[in-house]
Amino acid sequence: MTDNAIEISGLKKTYAATGRSPAKEALKGIDLNIPRGSIFGLLGPNGAGKSTLINILAGLVIKSAGTVKIWGFDQDVNPRQSRAAIGIMPQEPHLDPFFTPAGSLDVQAGLYGVPKSQRKTAEILAMIGLTDKADAYARSLSGGMRRRLLLGKALVHSPQILVLDEPTAGVDIELRNLLWQNVRKLNDDGTTIILTTHYLEEAEAMCDDIAIINHGEVIIRDSTANLLGRLDSKTLVITPDGPASLPTLPDTITGQQHADGTLTFTYKSSTTPAGAVLSIVQNAGITIKDVKSQQADLEDVFLSLTSTK
Repeated sequence: MTDNAIEISGLKKTYAATGRSPAKEALKGIDLNIPRGSIFGLLGPNGAGKSTLINILAGLVIKSAGTVKIWGFDQDVNPRQSRAAIGIMPQEPHLDPFFTPAGSLDVQAGLYGVPKSQRKTAEILAMIGLTDKADAYARSLSGGMRRRLLLGKALVHSPQILVLDEPTAGVDIELRNLLWQNVRKLNDDGTTIILTTHYLEEAEAMCDDIAIINHGEVIIRDSTANLLGRLDSKTLVITPDGPASLPTLPDTITGQQHADGTLTFTYKSSTTPAGAVLSIVQNAGITIKDVKSQQADLEDVFLSLTSTK
C-alpha cells in the first residue's frame, strides 16, 4: 500500500465526434498522485477537464487510456473495490423528490451493499443537520438542505476518499461554513478530501496541495504554500498625510494613485526591499500617515498560469 490515496498515470479521454461536433480530447495524459489524508484542490477554468477526471474516478466515464488506482485498487482490475473507496458529492442536486432524507440514505447504502446493521443513517443525518427533516419528502427541502443531503449520500459507505465537486457554489455563508466544518472533521478523522471550487480563497484556506488543470493537462501541482510563493510580487499601500502625487519611480516599481488619495507601489520582493520603496516616498517629501503590505494570493497564481497556457 502506498502513501497515495489516488494514483493516476497517463490518463486520457477523447470524446468521439457527434453530428457536427468534432472529436474532443478532454484529457491529454494526466499524471497525478494525491496523498492520503490530505485536502487536495483540483482547480481549472471551465472546460479544463476537471469534470471528466472526476467522472472517471466515479466510474461514470470510461477512460480512453491510462491507469487509475483508488486506495491501491486499479479500476480495471478491482472495479468494485476502487469504487467502494470513493464517495462523490456532485455539483448538481439530483434527488428523487419522493424519497425522504432517511430513505435516500438507506437506499444509497443498499446500493453499496452496506448491511442494515452497519448503516449510519441517523449519525449522518445529525452530522449534516437534517435530523428534524429525516422523514420529510426531498421535494420539500430547501436548496441548501438538498446540498447537505448530497454530502450525506456520498458518506453512506464510509469512503476513504471524498470528492466535493463545487460544494459551495451558490450557497449562503451559513451553509458554506457548515459544510466546511463537516469537511474538516472528516479530514481530521482520516478521510482524504478532493475539492474542486471556483472560490480560490476557499482553496487557499482549505487545501494542503493543489493541482491546476487547463486544456486537459496538469500545468502545475504543488503545495499551496509553494504555489503562493511562485509570485513574489508585493504591494505597499501608502496613505499620505495630506495631498500627494506619485514620485518618479525606477522600472522595477510600478505606482498608482487612487481617487481616495492612497498610493500603491508594486514590486518584486526578491529584488527590491520594502525599505527602498519607503525611501523613495519619503525622499519625495511625502509624509506617511499609514502603510500596509499586500501579497499575491492564489487568484494571482491561477491567472498567471492559465492565461498563458
